[in-house]
Amino acid sequence: MIPGPFSYHRPKTVAEATGLLAQYADGASLLAGGQSLIPMMKLRLAAPEHLVDMAAIAELKGIERQGDSLNIGAMTTQHELISSRLIAETLPIIRETALQVADPQVRYLGTLGGNLANGDPGNDLPAVMLCLDATYRWLGAAGERKVKAREFYKGAYATALAEGEIMASIDIPLPPSGHGFAYDKLKRKIGDYATAAAAVVLTAAGGKITSCSIALSNLADTPLLAQAAATAVRGTSLEAPALGVALEAARAIMAPAADTRGSIEYRTYVGGVMVERALKRAFARSQS
Repeated sequence: MIPGPFSYHRPKTVAEATGLLAQYADGASLLAGGQSLIPMMKLRLAAPEHLVDMAAIAELKGIERQGDSLNIGAMTTQHELISSRLIAETLPIIRETALQVADPQVRYLGTLGGNLANGDPGNDLPAVMLCLDATYRWLGAAGERKVKAREFYKGAYATALAEGEIMASIDIPLPPSGHGFAYDKLKRKIGDYATAAAAVVLTAAGGKITSCSIALSNLADTPLLAQAAATAVRGTSLEAPALGVALEAARAIMAPAADTRGSIEYRTYVGGVMVERALKRAFARSQS
């Protein structure tokens, strides 16, 4: 199928883009990279009357260190995340995760902001942003607003996005040098959504975990922050009893749907396996 008719707009500034959103209201959709929206338009599941393409807005792109945090423009592509030396040196979990998003063709066009903003529970990067305690910066007619990633996702395709707003950037506090990290993803084939996936960021000292964050992808209708699981491994060296408690706590919050990727029981089981693998890899990296 082909999309229905629409008017195409390519603003060069955020002010111009927000003006178009205000002018056309419910009839307008933002085009961040198009890797989710365009297929939905082809299937006639989305039929915007006006398409506002943000690709020409230079102020929404780039990766910059600002003190103890990293600021990433929302229109930065996944390929640019993978290619960035600054990302590789300071937030390597983002690079590791971006390499597992779909395939190279998608990553050349798909943007970080698009991956984060549409509320698709199958997307990989939202869980990583929960794990890193990122903050999303939004711009609209009323000015600037900031929302914690951990407060943004409300349900499948339901978020705290306000009408007429545009994601401008993502601010991420930098974990200390030598931290451990991992994003482990089980999928049926290259380019697929996760059957189950887990992100881990931790620090260790004296062979013991001192801080830990764990988040889950595609195991509920939103990304999940597994706080009880992370608490269970703090102060440990991932000994079997503590690891068992962590996996039980992680599985307790999972609520995957039964689909072509597997039954609820299977996806919950392998979700725990992904948490175990990510914890072990992250801990090993913190020791190297």
